[in-house]
This record gives sequence, C-alpha cells and structure tokens, in this order.
Amino acid sequence: MFKPDFDFLVFIGRFQPFHAGHQAVVETALQRAERVIVLIGSSYQPRTLRNPWTFAEREAFIRATFPEAGERLMLAPLLDDTYNEQGWITRVQQTVHGITCRFPPKVGSAAPRVGLIGHSKDHSSYYLSMFPQWQSVAVENVRGVSSTPLREQYFQHGTTHSEIPPAVQTWLENFRGSDAFQHIASEWEFVNQYRKGWEAAPYAPTFVTVDAVVVQAGHILLIERKARPGKGQWALPGGFLDPHEKLRDAVIRELREETRIKVPAPVLAGSIVKEQVFDDPYRSARGRTITHAFLIELKPDAHGLPKVKGGDDAQHAFWMPLGDLDPERLFEDHFQIIKTMIG
Repeated sequence: MFKPDFDFLVFIGRFQPFHAGHQAVVETALQRAERVIVLIGSSYQPRTLRNPWTFAEREAFIRATFPEAGERLMLAPLLDDTYNEQGWITRVQQTVHGITCRFPPKVGSAAPRVGLIGHSKDHSSYYLSMFPQWQSVAVENVRGVSSTPLREQYFQHGTTHSEIPPAVQTWLENFRGSDAFQHIASEWEFVNQYRKGWEAAPYAPTFVTVDAVVVQAGHILLIERKARPGKGQWALPGGFLDPHEKLRDAVIRELREETRIKVPAPVLAGSIVKEQVFDDPYRSARGRTITHAFLIELKPDAHGLPKVKGGDDAQHAFWMPLGDLDPERLFEDHFQIIKTMIG
C-alpha cells in the first residue's frame, strides 16, 4: 500500500524545456507524495530566447511526460517578480495554499504535510531555503542537464537532445513548423550576430540604458519596437546612454526621439519624480544590460493626453490605460519595471 511521506510536494521551475532532470524530480515527488504541485515560473511573458514557450505549452510538456499521473499532478502558473523577492515568495505561498485548501486534511491531521522538492546542485536551487515552513527535499541533478544548451541546440540547429523526454521531443518536432519557432530562431540569429561585435573584447561588456515611465491621467506611454530583439513587442521609450551624456539627459533625449511627445524637454525633466536601477543579469538577451528607469508624472490636462508619434527605433508610440497592460506583450522586464515604479 502506498504510504506517502507528504500530502503535497511542490516543484518550482521554468522548464524551458522540460528535460530529464526535471522528469527525475517529478518522478521522485510522485513516489514520496500523495499529490505533486508543479509551479511553472516565468508564466505570462512574451516569447524570448530564455522563455520561448508559454505556460500552456509547458503544461502540455509535463502532462505528456506523465500521462498516468492524472489528478495527482497539479500544475499552476507562477509569475516572476524579479525585483521583489518577498512578493514572489508570497505569491508562491498563496498559490500553494489555494491548491492545498481544496483537499481537507486527513483525520487526526491539523494541517497538510507540505514539502518543497528540487535539484540540490543547481544554480537556481537557492529557493529551497526560502520556505522554512516546508521541509526541503533535494534531488541530485541528472547528469548535470541544463535547459540553456538544449534551447540553443533546438533553435539554432533545429534538433532535440536525448536528455529531453520522448513525449516532449515529439511536441518540439511539431512546434518546429510554427511561426513562433521561426520568430525565436530569428531572435537567436540576431543576438549571435550582435554578440560578434564585441566577442574579441577581453571582458564581456556591460551596457547602460535608460527607460522612461511616463504616466498621465491613468495612462502610460509605450512604443512598439521596430527592430529585433523584441520586434513588435510593446516597450518603454528608452535606449543606450551616449558616451558623454548624463542619465537624465539621456532619458529625455530617448523619450523625445522615440515618441515625438508634444511636451517641452524642460517640462519633462521637471516632472521626474522617481528613478531606480534595474539590474537583473538575465533581463536582456543582448548581454549584461543595466537600465535606469525614470518615472515622469505629467499633470492632467483639459486638452487630453499629449500627442505622440513613433520615431527612431519605435514603429509606433501610443498611450495605454494602465489597466489594459498585458505582460505577454511587453519587452524584456518592462512590465516588472512599470509595476515597481508605479506601485
């Protein structure tokens, strides 16, 4: 008779793609717990080199690998909160509680037995120590498998690796004929060419950029990107710092170049109310890019929102109600920058 150590074991990952190492963790979890909760991180983001598959697609990966698990295997999306670790921890706790509370505890048990399972020797395994209320279960990483080279092989050469479960390989073979595959493969080609421009440098460069978070009357000013990476995605107006330029001057220059906003530069500069650095190492596929975001709050005007028009690197410029923001359409970490800056 099956006597599990846990009522629930929680496994958190991005699964881009789901590989043999992930499979081993889920198999161990199913052996030790009555039910397994898989939280799929980086959900509801645009397709990028690091996160090319949607939540629904990754859910399909995992379901196809464990068709017999049925209702014992529960999957849920988990949004990133890169610049608010406590917010991310709270979201994990709330998601797990929302699932476990649907199952009444066994007779004689005050609360469900919940554990957290993951790789013990993985660069992302630090999260195993973030939830002291749950027992940690460490599983060795199978043959050191990592998702990054598997993604590179797939999108640059169109082939899958033996470390990917057969059911996932079949799914990826079908995906290879999609427009989404072609989009990501083109992004890979662009980034590889971009990096060749500085591959002879003794050290990888760190780029400095600026982004303008311009708000007025419950709207935010966005652009549609004209070029790769992120072609067609929504973004904050911004760009690279010029060699002899101060950050505040740069953000006003980029804002005016990309949106042609009908507001004088001194008024824009005088409307800056907040600035913050965003330095997640993985925020840009082009290389280490540290951006300085500036919150510009324009006063409501009886004439309406200032006129804007796309220019420079922007295909279009437009005002959007803050309530209509879609994280799956926003470039890189711009959705998280907006959340952090506006609150």
